[in-house]
Amino acid sequence: MFKIFVTSKISDSALNILKSVGEVEVWEKEETLNGPALLDKIKDQDAVLSMVNNFITDDILQQASKLKVIGNCGVGYNNIDIASAEKRGIVVTNTPDVLNDATADLTWALILGIARRIVEADHFVREGKFTGWLPHLFIGNMVYGKKLGIIGMGRIGSAVCQRAKGFNMKVYYYNRNPLPKEKEQEYNAQYVDLETLLKECDYITIHAPLNEESYHLIGREELHLMKKDAYLINTSRGPLVDEQALYEHLKEGKIAGAALDVYEHEPKIVEGLLALDNVILLPHIGSATYETRTKMAELAANNIANVLSGKEPITPVTKGLEI
Repeated sequence: MFKIFVTSKISDSALNILKSVGEVEVWEKEETLNGPALLDKIKDQDAVLSMVNNFITDDILQQASKLKVIGNCGVGYNNIDIASAEKRGIVVTNTPDVLNDATADLTWALILGIARRIVEADHFVREGKFTGWLPHLFIGNMVYGKKLGIIGMGRIGSAVCQRAKGFNMKVYYYNRNPLPKEKEQEYNAQYVDLETLLKECDYITIHAPLNEESYHLIGREELHLMKKDAYLINTSRGPLVDEQALYEHLKEGKIAGAALDVYEHEPKIVEGLLALDNVILLPHIGSATYETRTKMAELAANNIANVLSGKEPITPVTKGLEI
């Protein structure tokens, strides 16, 4: 019987999928498994259902000689040494599509939250400072009718774009390649270069993958191009933004604000960022709805079940050897 290790608690429905093809062990503790502790748990396993905060390195893969498949519960897979897995014939899968709407919803929550200073105002009331309506109290900025810039027009970026229609926004997007004209018309979006997007837009949201080319895609020079009353939102990958440069721009008032769900050195956050009022900071909850996390776990489990049963994975990142 195949042995399967799950690095975090998941839904019963996903567990039942795994139990149909093997013997399952689940890490029940809240602390994240990494390093020697992670190796100790997966070195004799045939499969692992991992989370994006489990770093499966070349050193681990060298010693986990029985491993046939890694079902990563997330769209991103930069937590796994893909080259090492490919070299060893280990199938790696991810969970795209099922979290598009949840992440797009959260992106809009951040856009509205930072524009209308929702978090600041909430703290103000909770601290007992609210004594009545005042004409200047927590003045924010409009979202309706403004310009939205989307960096990365994949599935999530497109879902964010569709929601912009309800706010009558002019949408600019920057992507590796322009969308087909019919898609641009459907989304009411205009392709521009990155410089134009940064200079023109009031709200800029990032939905690009992380790779060598996109590391620090938004750095000091790019932030300098943004308008003083513009906002930056990142629900994609932390290292896409130079966090130190962002902190400096926020502190000096060079841009109006930012809203982050991911961080460059997660879970560490650049010193000083926590003290600023013009930034919303969330603990990586883009896909954190009951429906979405259940679907993600089920997809990861089905990928593992398929591979162990000799079938093709549903959403492969790599190809493996035949079992």
